[in-house]
Amino acid sequence: MLSIFRKSPLGDRALRQFPGAGTFAHGVHPPQRKEMSADAPIEIVPTPGKVILPLQQHIGGPCTPLVKARQKVTFGEMVGKGEVHVSASLHAPVAGIVQKEAMATLANGRHMPAIVIKADGEQLAGQELWDKLYGGLWPQKSYQTLAPEKISAEIHNAGIVGLGGAAFPTHVKITPSEQKPIQALIVNGCECEPYLTTDYRLMVEAPEAIVAGARLAARAVGAKKAYIGIENNKLEAAAALRRAAAGAGVRIAVLKTKYPQGSEKHLIKAVLNREVPLGGLPSDIGVAMTNVATVTSVARRVMRGIPLTHRVVSVTGGGIVEPKNLLVPIGIPMGRLIEYCGGLKKTAARIIAGGPMMGFAFTNPDIPVTKGTSGITVLDHEEIRKVEQSVCVRCGQCVDVCPMNLVPTRLAMASRCKDLNLARKYNIMACFECGCCAYSCPAGLPLVQNIRTGKALLAAEGRN
Repeated sequence: MLSIFRKSPLGDRALRQFPGAGTFAHGVHPPQRKEMSADAPIEIVPTPGKVILPLQQHIGGPCTPLVKARQKVTFGEMVGKGEVHVSASLHAPVAGIVQKEAMATLANGRHMPAIVIKADGEQLAGQELWDKLYGGLWPQKSYQTLAPEKISAEIHNAGIVGLGGAAFPTHVKITPSEQKPIQALIVNGCECEPYLTTDYRLMVEAPEAIVAGARLAARAVGAKKAYIGIENNKLEAAAALRRAAAGAGVRIAVLKTKYPQGSEKHLIKAVLNREVPLGGLPSDIGVAMTNVATVTSVARRVMRGIPLTHRVVSVTGGGIVEPKNLLVPIGIPMGRLIEYCGGLKKTAARIIAGGPMMGFAFTNPDIPVTKGTSGITVLDHEEIRKVEQSVCVRCGQCVDVCPMNLVPTRLAMASRCKDLNLARKYNIMACFECGCCAYSCPAGLPLVQNIRTGKALLAAEGRN
């Protein structure tokens, strides 16, 4: 059995070093299946022939193109500018030539304009790429005189968004505020989504960059305390972070393994024993949240001047020939990553962008990796739960597991019937689509899909 699944006194000791109980109410315990790729060191994928950069791969407004067809661009050059506050700029992950404007389809089915760059000339690749992005020394004292506003501005200019999957522009969260002073920063290293080991490998292989980024983010928001939350099925990563954080003032909070431990509201409860009010934000209770992969991007920008151009992606599951963790440029087609991992097994049944709980199934291999793509999960027939859909019998299992204390069946029914007033009454927008309800439903009802439809109807009503 792998080291990440061994129990250790480390977890028990760490639980006493922060205010929370290390867990939260409700939630589920799906099979982790992380052993497939947990021991696979991060590999660097060769530079692809082209990258496809959708103009909106983050929450908020799309960015505005800054380049035209046949224009030459260099590695790291800004090619799209996020001009509204909740937006994020785009940077070229390869040196090359801009192609004519194209439309891109994302894994969630959305279509949008994209910048296509054909790789051309000398590329930053291999060990040199790793060293610039994650390797080498990260001096802990080199930024202590930086103004918080300067750090936040660098985050904005670098196009950094949450790399845990939500893709919320990071500068919006990591900004000093007199109206809502921040006491604590929490960096999410839980990676509670089954199968995925992206963050785990980063914590094992680049802990110094994570600690440096955490200290920068804490300074930017004025937080006196900084924690890195990590589940107790990742003790090797916890030990690596503990060594890197020695004397840095960053606490490693080892938490109980449960899904969705990485949700920001539940992570705050587990670490600090504080509750974010319904409809509120972490900043309302003096907390700022970010992710371990995100803070490495913060450190890289502030300390080395490099914007967000690459990310680590797990390609895993019973339907892939050789599960791996890969360092890839934003915009590389997902099909290229599947090929790099040996392709699909004959038993492959479903390809998911992300993990099986919150990801989106797709079939088009040309769909590009975006800033929010944490993994590609390929399930085989044995891994797909076969439940014949029936009618709701009001068993209440979905209510018992919902970490937001909602009534998922009523939300799904209101959405299916297009009763938006009822959907509002039962707080549909508080649902963050974790999938606990659908996972537990003995009737096999598509609860999350129905709730997503209801949210889309509400958004359309707001636009009209």
